[in-house]
Amino acid sequence: MSQHGYWRVSDGTPVAAAEAWEIWACEAYPLLVGVARTYHAVITYKELAEKIQESTGIRTRALLHNWIGSVLSKVVREAHHRGDPPLTALVVRTDDGMVGEGYKEVLKIAGEPSVNDLQDREWHAARSRLACYRRFGAPLPPDGGVPALAPRHQAAIERRHIPAEKPLRICPRCFVQLPATGACDSCD
Repeated sequence: MSQHGYWRVSDGTPVAAAEAWEIWACEAYPLLVGVARTYHAVITYKELAEKIQESTGIRTRALLHNWIGSVLSKVVREAHHRGDPPLTALVVRTDDGMVGEGYKEVLKIAGEPSVNDLQDREWHAARSRLACYRRFGAPLPPDGGVPALAPRHQAAIERRHIPAEKPLRICPRCFVQLPATGACDSCD
C-alpha cells in the first residue's frame, strides 16, 4: 500500500498533518532536552525528524522543509511558555551546521529584534544553546562554559581563514624546488 501524507506505521491509518505536528512537537521537546544535557551538543534537522517519527510511529514522505518548521514552531512556543531557553537553537542544518531560517521565530516569540546578519543569528543561537546546557544540567567546564558555534559551522569558518600556502618556486632550468634565497643550488 502506497502511503501519502502522514500515517501511523502500526496500521497505515492516515493522520492529519496538524495532528502529526502536534504529536511530533511533544516528542521533540524531551528529545531536545536530552541533547541539551551534553555541553556543545547539537542535532540536525534530519536526525531530529527521524527520531521523532521513529518514536511516535507516525511517518511522512513529505519533504522535511515542508513540515519541520511547524513542529519546531510549537517547540519554540512551548519553551517560551515554560520559561525555558529556546531548545530549537540546538537544531542545525546537516550541510553547514547553521540554524535555519525558522530561528527568526525564537526572536519574535521572545520579543527581541530580528537579526538579519547570518553570523549575528548564529552567535545568538550559540548563546541560546549555552543557556540550554546550563538549564538542563549539562556538565560544564569550571568557567561555566562559553557560547560556541555548531562544530560543522565552526569548522567551515576555520577552513575559510586558513591562509593558502604559497606555491612552490621551481627552477625553470632543472625543475627542482628553489631554496628561500631564490637561487638554484643545482644550477649555480
